[in-house]
Amino acid sequence: MCTFISKRFNKYYTITILFIAALLYSANIKAQNFDSTFQLGLHYENSLNEKIALLKFIDALKIKPLNLPTLYKCSELCSRIGHRELNTNSRDKYFQSALSYATIAYNHYPSNDDANVAMSIALGRIALTKSGKDKISKVKQIKKYAENAVRLNPNNAKAWHIIGKWNYEVSNLSMIELAATNLFYGGLPSASLKSSIEAYEKARKLNPYFCLNYLELAKAYYRNDEKNKAITTLKIIPSLAIATEDDIKIKSEAAELLRKWSK
Repeated sequence: MCTFISKRFNKYYTITILFIAALLYSANIKAQNFDSTFQLGLHYENSLNEKIALLKFIDALKIKPLNLPTLYKCSELCSRIGHRELNTNSRDKYFQSALSYATIAYNHYPSNDDANVAMSIALGRIALTKSGKDKISKVKQIKKYAENAVRLNPNNAKAWHIIGKWNYEVSNLSMIELAATNLFYGGLPSASLKSSIEAYEKARKLNPYFCLNYLELAKAYYRNDEKNKAITTLKIIPSLAIATEDDIKIKSEAAELLRKWSK
């Protein structure tokens, strides 16, 4: 009898071990597939083929739907690609996708700075396509999420860049535009060119290779009647490596402004 029980126990024990081993093997294969797919996405992004990179990151999400770095990449790339689209329908689809990925990331990781940055970037893109109350609502949210990000991680260069851009654009509104905003939409938080420059400078210290930040910082200096600083800032851009498809256009715009302001 004991021998029979022992044999049955050994049989079930063996089956259990084999089942666990199969699960572990499957999980390992899944992890390997995810890692290779994600790395392929990074490869295409670094090779300045962002649409293919996006497809690879979407494939990676099919394996791990709630992976934060992948959600962030999908959102960021949709925002960048959409901004270059000439067809408004295609542009808006990319922007909505950017917000969808960012929302999933934020809903699951609200205390993560990159999730907040993704929300801020996506809302910023969509705000460009809106008007009236909807636009003002999104402009307010851009600031909220960017400030959340720097509160969670003061070393997030992209968040500081967004804060710089937000202050630059809002402080550039005319008195008539501000009055209308206050009258019809409850107004916007205060903004200043000084705050814009300070935020851009923080972003520069945290990431000295961020092309767009130099371009926007130069524009802020120029608007603040600091032409020499603006020119000095622009002169840095040609030496920076091209990290995104947008950087090609950024370098071209910087060269044009340098010619114009150096006259």
